[in-house]
Amino acid sequence: MHHLFVTILEWVRDGGYLAVALLMAMESSILPLPSEIVIPPAAYWASQGRMSLAGVVLAGTIGSYVGAMAMYAVSRWLGRPLVLRWGKYVRITPEKLERSERLLERYELGGVFFARLLPVVRHLIGIPAGVVRVRIIPYSIATIAGSAIWCAVLAWFGQHVLGSEPHLMDDPDAIVRVLHEKSSSIITGVLVLAGLYGLMLWMTGRRRRAKSG
Repeated sequence: MHHLFVTILEWVRDGGYLAVALLMAMESSILPLPSEIVIPPAAYWASQGRMSLAGVVLAGTIGSYVGAMAMYAVSRWLGRPLVLRWGKYVRITPEKLERSERLLERYELGGVFFARLLPVVRHLIGIPAGVVRVRIIPYSIATIAGSAIWCAVLAWFGQHVLGSEPHLMDDPDAIVRVLHEKSSSIITGVLVLAGLYGLMLWMTGRRRRAKSG
């Protein structure tokens, strides 16, 4: 994995926006490629004049959307039984799929948005969305919004964390470890917002049931 991480850093450094877009498309599909070693290093090099920060965020968002749409399209075509049958070969376990389905069921389209901000389920949410045939335009809007925010957060980390600790660029494993440590507060914030959103949906549904009753 260390060798792979080093290779990815070299691709980002040498490939610029196209490499960022392609790697983020892979990250948003079934491939276990952490976005923490794509966007933050790209943002660091943007601060060094190699790219622009806005361009990094845009390329990351476009790539994330392409990967998410690929997952959505394939899952919509295959259906849940085939996803479960073949998913084990690409590390899609029934538990992970069920977690994504619960998120989508509980929060509806908001689940797509929040999933794009959370580890583990962010690259899987397109599968249940495709299986249950979520409408493509709302799915696209939620995916683009969530992906843009996630890429912007990672870019901020890249500028501030890697900018103040440039020695981390020599150790991709340390980049992932440090960013995971520093992103815990953001993940907590996302979970709190998701909880409030779920509460709002529950209260709205309760009022509707009361009126219809």
